[in-house]
Amino acid sequence: MASAHNVITTINIANCCCFRFPPLLSSLPRKSLTLRPFSSRSTNKLPTFLAMGASGVVSAKELPLGLDASTEEEYASQSKLLQEFSSISSVDKAWLFKSDDGNSSRAMFSVSQPNLLSNKKRTYILSSQVLKDSNHSVNFQWAPFPVEMTGVSTIVPSPSGLKMLVVRNQEKGSPTQLEIWGASQLQKEIHVPDSVHGSVYTDGWFEGISWNSDETLIAYIAEEPSPSKPAFDISGYNKGASSEKDYGSWKGQGDWEEDWGETYVGKRQPALFVLNIVSEEVHGIKGISKSLSVGQVVWSPTTNRVHQYLVFVGWSSHCGPHQSARKLGIKYCYNRPCALYAVRTPIFESEADALPTKDEVAEDLDPVVNLTQGISSAYFPRFSPDGGHLVFLSSKSAVDSGAHCATDSLHRMEWPTNGAPHQSTRIVDVVPVVMFAEDGSFPGLYCSSILSKPWLSDGCTMIIPSYWRSTQVILSINVLSGKVSRISTTNSSSSWNVLALDGDHILAVSSSPIDPPQLKYGYPIEEVNASAGWGWIDVSSPISRYPEKILSLLSSLKFSVLKIPVSDASEQNLTKGAKSPYEAIFVSSNSQKNGTCNPLIVVLHGGPHSVSLTNFSKSLAFLSSLGYSLLVVNYRGSLGFGEEALQSLPGKVGSQDVKDVLAAIDCVVQMGIADPSKVAVLGGSHGGFLTTHLIGQAPQRFVAAAARNPVCNLVLMVGTTDIPDWCYVEAYGGEGKTYYTEAPSIEQLHIFHSKSPISHISKVKTPTLFLLGAQDLRVPVSNGLQYARALKERGVEVKVIVFPNDVHGIDRPQSDFESFLNIGVWFKKYL
Repeated sequence: MASAHNVITTINIANCCCFRFPPLLSSLPRKSLTLRPFSSRSTNKLPTFLAMGASGVVSAKELPLGLDASTEEEYASQSKLLQEFSSISSVDKAWLFKSDDGNSSRAMFSVSQPNLLSNKKRTYILSSQVLKDSNHSVNFQWAPFPVEMTGVSTIVPSPSGLKMLVVRNQEKGSPTQLEIWGASQLQKEIHVPDSVHGSVYTDGWFEGISWNSDETLIAYIAEEPSPSKPAFDISGYNKGASSEKDYGSWKGQGDWEEDWGETYVGKRQPALFVLNIVSEEVHGIKGISKSLSVGQVVWSPTTNRVHQYLVFVGWSSHCGPHQSARKLGIKYCYNRPCALYAVRTPIFESEADALPTKDEVAEDLDPVVNLTQGISSAYFPRFSPDGGHLVFLSSKSAVDSGAHCATDSLHRMEWPTNGAPHQSTRIVDVVPVVMFAEDGSFPGLYCSSILSKPWLSDGCTMIIPSYWRSTQVILSINVLSGKVSRISTTNSSSSWNVLALDGDHILAVSSSPIDPPQLKYGYPIEEVNASAGWGWIDVSSPISRYPEKILSLLSSLKFSVLKIPVSDASEQNLTKGAKSPYEAIFVSSNSQKNGTCNPLIVVLHGGPHSVSLTNFSKSLAFLSSLGYSLLVVNYRGSLGFGEEALQSLPGKVGSQDVKDVLAAIDCVVQMGIADPSKVAVLGGSHGGFLTTHLIGQAPQRFVAAAARNPVCNLVLMVGTTDIPDWCYVEAYGGEGKTYYTEAPSIEQLHIFHSKSPISHISKVKTPTLFLLGAQDLRVPVSNGLQYARALKERGVEVKVIVFPNDVHGIDRPQSDFESFLNIGVWFKKYL
C-alpha cells in the first residue's frame, strides 16, 4: 500500500510560478534548497531539459510537436508578450439610466476578457455612478470590484433600469433558465423546458430581446421546440412511441433540416416567444409562417387595450438567387433578403375585464403583416420616442447586387396612431445609398449595429456608428430632414464607437492601432456661429488601465493613413469611384535603426467587402511590438468608400485586388519607409485568397506568408461552402447571380479555376504558414489543406496547424493565441 505524504506548494503571484516540493525535498532544511524558474533572457543557448523515467534513468525531454530546438525559445519569449496583449479587456456593451435627481446617472458595462485556461471568454459587469454639473464636467464613481457573470448567456436591463433579465442557456435538452433580478435580489426564476423552446438566441444577428413599456412582458428569439423523431425498437418502427427515453427503443434521425450555415450548425430555426413576468408563462407567437426565421424583435408603442404588436425581422428559407428552398450561410452576409413584419399578440391577463370582446376580436386584420414589401432588405427596426415613426436600416444594395455586404441605406415609415399596421405604409428614404463621395465628404452608411435606444431628446436625431473610409465614426442623423453630421472628433484618425446615450450625452470608446480603447463622454455645444458641435471628455476608468509594459511598447509606435493612387485609373470603363484613391494604414516605430527600415508585414482583410479600421487590435499590436512595420490595405471593394468603389471588385477578384495591394507596397517602398527585400503577407478568408494569389503572382516580392482559412480553390469551394453564391458573384460580377447553380458547368469551373490562387501554384516559392479551422463551413478546411499539400509536393516550405474545434474565425481564446504566436515566430524565422 502506498503511503500518504504531505506536499508543500509555494506560489509566486508576481511571476505566476508554482513550485511543488515532493516529500523527500520538503523534509530537508529550507535554506539548503534553491529553485529558480527558467528565464529565456538568462542565456542565449537553449538548455537541455531532463526528465526522470520510471527506471530512474535521466533522459532528454522530447520537444513539443511542431517545434525544434531553434524555435522553442522564441516561442517562450513571444508567448509572454502575447499573453500581455491577450489579457486586455474589451467593453462589449454599456447601459445608462437616469437617476431621480436628474443630475446623475447609473452606468453598467459588460466587459469581456479571454480566459486561456478555460478556452472561453470571461464576462463581468462593472458599475459606476455618473455625476454631472452645469459646466459639462463629469465624474465617474466606479464600484470597487466587477462582478463575474458565470454561466450567463446574455443580460438585458429593463427600460427603467430597475429590473434585469438574465438568460442562462443550458445543454441541449435541458431547460433554459430565465431570471428576473431587482435592485437587491432575484425576483423570478423561470425554467423553460426544451418542449417549449430551445436555447435563446444571443448571437447578435437573430438575437432580439425586448421589454414592453410597463415591464411586464419580454419578447425574445429562441430555437423552436425540438421536432419529434421516429422511434425504433426490436420489432422495427415503433408507431406509438412517446417522447420520453425508453430503454427498449431508440430515436432515429428523421429528415435532415438545413441550418443557416457557419456558426449555426445544430441550431434549430429561430422563433418568437413572449414571457409574462407576472404569470411566469411563456407563449410561442402563432401565425408566423414556418418558412420565416425571425429575429431582432421590438415592441411597438402601446396604443391598443386588447393587443400589443411586435415588429420583427423575417428571413425566408427560400433565400437562394432562384428562390429555391435553400438556406445559404447568413453569418457576415447582409445580402440575404429580409423584411419587417408586425404580429399582434394578446396581452396575457387573467382578469376577465382584460379579455377582448367579440367585436374587438372580429374587427382586426391579418395576424402577421409584411411592412416592407417594396424593399428587398429591412432590419434593425427602431421606434421613435413618440411612437410616430418606425426607422430601419436596409442592405438592398447587397441583396440586389449579390455582394455579401455593401453600402447601407436608412428608411422610415409612419406608425399608425391606432396601433394597427398595414402593408400600404409609405417608406421614405432618409439616407440613400451613396454611389460616390468626394474626398472628405460623407461616403455613405456602413453600420453593423444600432443601439436599442439611439435617440437624442429631440426625438428625431439618431446616434449611430458607421465606417468612414478607414475609420469608424459616430454620426448624428435627423430622420425627418435626412441631415447627416459626423460628431466624433475629426482632427485625428482614431476610430470611435458609441456605447450608450445619457439623454443628450454620449458614452463612447475611442482607439487607434497604437492607442488602447479609451472611454469618452460627449456633450453638445454651441459654436460662435450657432452651428451645433460636440465636446468630448476623457473618462478615467478601471477598464482603461493597461500594463505599463504594453503602454511603453505602444508609445514607441506611430501610424498614419495613406492614400494610394489607383494604378489603372486611366482605364475608360472604370466608374468615378473605382478611379479614386483607396487607403492603407501604416504602423511603424518612431525611429529606424541605423537608417534601415523594419521588416514589413502586409495585412489583408477578408470579405472582400469588409474593411480594416484604425481601431486597436491586440493581435496586430502584438506584431507591431515585435519590431515589424504593418501595411494594412483597404483595397478597392472595401466598405466605407462609396458603392461605386465597392462594386468595382466583383468579377475582378484575383486581379484588381492583387494590383491594389502591390501598388500599396510600391508606395511605401518609394516613400523610403519599407525595405522591398523584407516583406511578408498575412490574411484570412478573402485576405488569405489574396495572400496566396500574391505569393503566386509576385513570388519574388514576399519572403514569408501566413494564411488563416484561405480561399485557395474556388472549384473546390463552390461545392462545399455554405455560401456558393459568393463564388459566382465574386468570380463573375453582378451577373453571377443569374449563373448560380448547385451544379456548375465545365465552363463555370474553368472560370473558377482561373480566378483561384491554385492556378498560380507552380510559381510559388514563399514559405507559408496555414492556420485552419476544422469546423469551418465558410471556407472548408479542405481548401487550405489541398493548397498546402500541393506546395509541399513542389518542395515549398509549409507549416500547417489545424484547430479541430474552430470555425471560420479561429477566435476561441486558445486558438487565437496559438495562431498569432505561430505567426509571430514564423515571420521572425524569415524576416
